[in-house]
Formats: sequence, structure tokens, C-alpha cells
Amino acid sequence: MDIRKRAEELESEVIELRRWLHQHAELSWREYESTEYIIKYLENLGLEVHRYEGHTGCWAMIRGGKTAEGCKTILLRADFDALPITEETGLPFASVNKGVFHGCGHETHAAMLLAACKILVELQEELPGNVKILFQAAEETANGAKYYVDQGILDGVDAVYGCHISSWIQSPYIAVNEGPRCAATDEFSIRIQGVGCHGGMPHQGRDAIVAVCSTVMNLQSVVSRLTDPIDALVVTVGKIDGGTNYNVVADTATLSGTVRSYSQEVREGVHEKLRQIAEHTAAAYGCTAQVEYEMKTGPVIHSDPQMIRISREAVVKLFGDEALLETRPVGGGDDFAYFSERVPGIYAMIGAAQPSDDGLVHAHHHPKVCFDEGSLKRGVAMHVQMAVDFLGE
Repeated sequence: MDIRKRAEELESEVIELRRWLHQHAELSWREYESTEYIIKYLENLGLEVHRYEGHTGCWAMIRGGKTAEGCKTILLRADFDALPITEETGLPFASVNKGVFHGCGHETHAAMLLAACKILVELQEELPGNVKILFQAAEETANGAKYYVDQGILDGVDAVYGCHISSWIQSPYIAVNEGPRCAATDEFSIRIQGVGCHGGMPHQGRDAIVAVCSTVMNLQSVVSRLTDPIDALVVTVGKIDGGTNYNVVADTATLSGTVRSYSQEVREGVHEKLRQIAEHTAAAYGCTAQVEYEMKTGPVIHSDPQMIRISREAVVKLFGDEALLETRPVGGGDDFAYFSERVPGIYAMIGAAQPSDDGLVHAHHHPKVCFDEGSLKRGVAMHVQMAVDFLGE
């Protein structure tokens, strides 16, 4: 079969799948309608679909017709949860669920994998191995994949492939280069406890807001002074809460943020650095600090030579050398790491930059972000080619 040609024949179908999922966007672990839509499509292909009791998402197995003892299995994974964002794209198929928007493009991932399943079923009798399919919920929580790993989705799996639609890459480029791809994603919160008093007599209390503001500034030294400048690290405070009124010295204040890194060694040292800075800064203002730190998903790193080679060859087979793009890592995280830490994996970036109605190409998670639907057929073909080539080796 000419995989590229077959994917192109299914272009209108994958676009239709994408638009339905986009219009019915659902938040993490609430993807009920989307799960049923996906299951119905897979069952119409003749596949036995397995649900997760009490959780959204599903999986299926496409068993090759030419398998033998010791044959391989590859897992193809797509996420399909949306974000709590009010859509401003103006698209005719915009989300009907107010305040919920596929601002990261996960609906395109699910649509591409669904169409790829159709082709793989057509190729099933020729496959010398098995293709396991996972539609994963709750990627935006940064650790939704952990549930599926704990449920045994990787049992008997030899490799994993997934992809992410990319507004920062032009069509028709695809990036599969080796090394770090996505950052580890951790979260922290710091609660400052002071003593409240009258705003006109601040000396009678201990101002938690002043302490929390100083803590925000001092946390920047984790990157600039406490980490080797050769190592990439981001510490971002994204939220601050504190105070009850304009003339009251706040007795408590909190801040929360995210830590991004590409090295496990660097990652493991951040918690203690944050704790020391928070506690000592708070103490300087007569306050105390309590730090909560959660390590969520690790970095996505392409390190397996065979999978790197197969993925590069797949791009070239389908679209030529000119489609291969070498890119730098991105600061966004992806819980695909839960899979690729355990079995060899590739997480391809599918170029799909598309201007919005204002003429600008917006970033992921922006309420106006759009994606080039012409890229979907390329994502479909990559799923199929990766499965065929890995199983055929």
C-alpha cells in the first residue's frame, strides 16, 4: 500500500473527525462524549475496544496477520483533552462547551490516530506484529499518562510513538531529531504565614505580602545563581494570592508556579533550593513559609538509536528529505514521558502553523490559536509508517 496516498485519500475524513472533537471539547478526566465518539469509530472498524472503569480514555489492539512467536508490539498514543479557555478563533466548528477549548490541538492528535487505525486495519493481514492503540485522557494534568501505565498499558509493548501538532513549526515540516524534546513539568506552591494588623500601623504585624513578593524575586536566583548555566532550567511563578482589604496588612499569602528542566539531576535538586529560599526569605520578614512540591512528568528525550533512525526514515519515505526539520527542545511538558521512559519512544512534532482571523500565528494555549488542517494527513501517514516500519524490522 502507498501509505501517503491512502492518508491523502482520507484527508476529508480526518478533518471531519478533528472538527467534531474540536466542537465537543472536554476537560481532563471529563472527556465522556469524546470517549464514546472514539469508541464508536473504532468499533465500526471491527476492533474490540477496552474501557477504563471510572476513567475516560480507551485502548484497542490491532493484531497482525503475519505474527509469529516473539513478534513485536508498538503502542500508538494520542491524547484528547481540552483546556479551560474561552475560544476566540471564530471558527464555524468552535467549541459548543463554553470556556472549554482545544487550545493545544489534542483533538487533532485523536483524529489523526483514528484515521491511522482505519489504514492499519486495512493492512492488518500483512503486519508481522501488533499495534496497540491508546486514546489517553488528561494529558493537561501533566500526569494523566501515569494512570494508564499503572493499569498496564505498556505490558508486552516494545516501543511507543506519538506526535504533537505544532503551531511553532510551518507545514509541511516534521521534527523527530534526537535529544530532549519536551521539558519535565513540576509544580510548587509556597504559603507565607505572617501576622495581620492595621495597614496604617504595619509595625504591629508581619506583612505576608511583602514577604511573598520578596520570595518571588529571590526564587529567580535558583536559575541565575544556584544552577550551572549550561543546564536549562525555568522557575516561573504564575499565581499570587493574598490580602483581604486595601488597609489591612495580610497575615497570609500564597504563590504557585512551575519548574521546567531537561535533566533528572537538575530536576531533583530544585525542591530543596526552593525550600531554603522560601523559608529564609520569609524569616527575614518575621514570617514562616511552607513549601509543597510535586514532581509530575519527566522530560521527553529521544535517545533510542533504532527509533530515531526509523522515524527519520519514515519522514523521508513519506515526504522526502526536505520535510525533516531539526528543532530545539520546547519548554512545554508532555506526559508522553511516562511511556518513553519505560520503552523506546519517539514523539514527533507535526508542523501546522496557521494564522488566525487577525492574521497572526498564535501560540498553543492562546484563545485564538489555529492549526493547519492540511497537516493532519501527514500525521496520519506517520502513525502508520512508524508502525509498519518498526514491526517490519
